[in-house]
Amino acid sequence: MRIALGRRGAPVALAGCASVLALGVSACGSGGEAPADLVAGKQVFVEKCGACHTLNRAGTKGTTGPNLDDAFRQALADGMNRATVRGTVWDQVLHPAKLSTNSPAYMPPKLAEGRDAVNVAAYVAAVTGKSGQDTGVLATAVKAAGGGQPAVAKAGVLQIDADPNGQLAYVTDKASAPAGALEIRSKNASQVDHDIAVDVDGQTQAGEVVKDGGTSVVKVDLKPGKYTFFCTVQGHKAAGMQGTLTVK
Repeated sequence: MRIALGRRGAPVALAGCASVLALGVSACGSGGEAPADLVAGKQVFVEKCGACHTLNRAGTKGTTGPNLDDAFRQALADGMNRATVRGTVWDQVLHPAKLSTNSPAYMPPKLAEGRDAVNVAAYVAAVTGKSGQDTGVLATAVKAAGGGQPAVAKAGVLQIDADPNGQLAYVTDKASAPAGALEIRSKNASQVDHDIAVDVDGQTQAGEVVKDGGTSVVKVDLKPGKYTFFCTVQGHKAAGMQGTLTVK
């Protein structure tokens, strides 16, 4: 998800959404009157939007789209209410803005629909621009990425899967293997493009970019030492999708 920005970096808001409540009711006919589910909103945001956007409370560090904390900070300081933020986000999810009439939209339209779109908009509106961390049930809504047990090579194969929730991380940031020929495999169950790569003797050796259950595979021959494994998709390594491979 990418949010379009207007002049001076202010988010583009629709007047018809200004009356949307920050929590509770739906946005401008956006899928029923049931209260928004912020836990579900955080989960969908991380899975479908976090690869492009930084949002502090969600723990996402995507860089290809606007930083959502920065995008709304000045507008909120100038008096925009969070109800309007929610309506803006909801509209952008369903109807992404274009750079021009002939250019593609920032992101695929309807990346989230129905209640998912309502929940994502409500969550972003509730936390954008806020420091600190989510508390209560929101704190545990999404499993922390990259904190799994170190991966260990077996029979010449090292499995380091991408985070299945769409976060810019692998399931672990530590791995080990014996020196010699090694096949590194990374399954990606998320909808976000990922691969796995290792720099060997100054050359990046990378597997195929995959998603939706595909497996990226790279074959290398490694000497003893420490190597960095990482995703080559733009912005992913910088956002933290990397780890250390120790070869003995």
